[in-house]
Amino acid sequence: MKELDNPIYVTQPSLPELDEFIPYLQQIWDNKILTNNGPFHKQLEKELAEFLGVPYISLFANGTLALVTALQVLQVTGEVITTPYSFVATTHSLWWNNIKPVFVDIEKEFCNLDPEKIEAAITPKTTAILPVHVYGNPCKIERIQDIADIYGLKVIYDAAHCFGVNHKGQGICNFGDLSILSFHATKVFNTMEGGAIVCHDEATKKRIDFLKNFGFAGEIKVMAPGINSKMNELQAAMGILQLKHHKENVEKRKTIVEQYQLKLKGIKGVSFLSQPSDTTSNYAYFPIFINEAEYGISRNDLYERLKQNNIYGRRYFYPLISEFPIYKGLESANPEKLRIAQQTAEQVICLPLYPNLSLETVCKICQLIDLNAKSLYTNEKH
Repeated sequence: MKELDNPIYVTQPSLPELDEFIPYLQQIWDNKILTNNGPFHKQLEKELAEFLGVPYISLFANGTLALVTALQVLQVTGEVITTPYSFVATTHSLWWNNIKPVFVDIEKEFCNLDPEKIEAAITPKTTAILPVHVYGNPCKIERIQDIADIYGLKVIYDAAHCFGVNHKGQGICNFGDLSILSFHATKVFNTMEGGAIVCHDEATKKRIDFLKNFGFAGEIKVMAPGINSKMNELQAAMGILQLKHHKENVEKRKTIVEQYQLKLKGIKGVSFLSQPSDTTSNYAYFPIFINEAEYGISRNDLYERLKQNNIYGRRYFYPLISEFPIYKGLESANPEKLRIAQQTAEQVICLPLYPNLSLETVCKICQLIDLNAKSLYTNEKH
């Protein structure tokens, strides 16, 4: 097959027309407010809370700072149970708070933290659970909360993939003690860089806002040793504008996902995740999983062949966080205890997915995946 003329990357940031953004820039230039809870910042918090169906939201410069701050807000210490199958920021946030991460294996259905393996990892030092809604599919929320209630643990959800996702009729960020969102350029909803903490009461919202602004509570009073992690007005203005286009972008993503599912269904050795019946998706990612024995070549071989044809998928998430040198020495990083996560990391490729990706390109990607398989089966017969 002829190579695609231009590189096709796993994602491409959704951006409004520049002409739409200029009036917002003009307002920032006119009022000379660039940060510190400016008018766009306040407006975006209000609009996001309404859109997501959550009581309180606090904006951050990025999702990692939101994670780091969330642990401070709940005064989490000791050990926290988490997943090795995520972006490394999830575990880094624990390390920055001098908290020991304890890795627990994932379940096969949606690649999320397996609640049935959590209890065995709880020790007297355990104070919280930090699960991730991987690829935007909710964790087994009810079971995790039951365990947390029995053992008196906090639950902080890394919901970086989950913007706009609803679970059983509720916004996904209504579960747990806190939820963290990322508005990075690669996400379904982006503010170029950005993030947020979602909480359930006004007192917690105030504490979050103190901590993200050096701990200030007024002009001269400092309540706690806070950090500077505020979202600026340019980011907030972008978010207000992006929100207007969000539903349209999700519909485009849905069409692309359905095309992938149609074209890849039935290819031996290629599988993909099903859609949870009680969840409305944001179609953030489209991961496929390669069974080498059935497909004929490994995931890494397919990954390289796609690159040779200008298709740049990503192996989200490979390697596991537990395999990085800084965490590899932990007892919970033992590969024998993380077999499902290990297998999943060795099989996954996230295929390109963004609103402006053409269906013609999607078909070409699927043809390349199918051709690789068919050529191998043909060679076997000879």
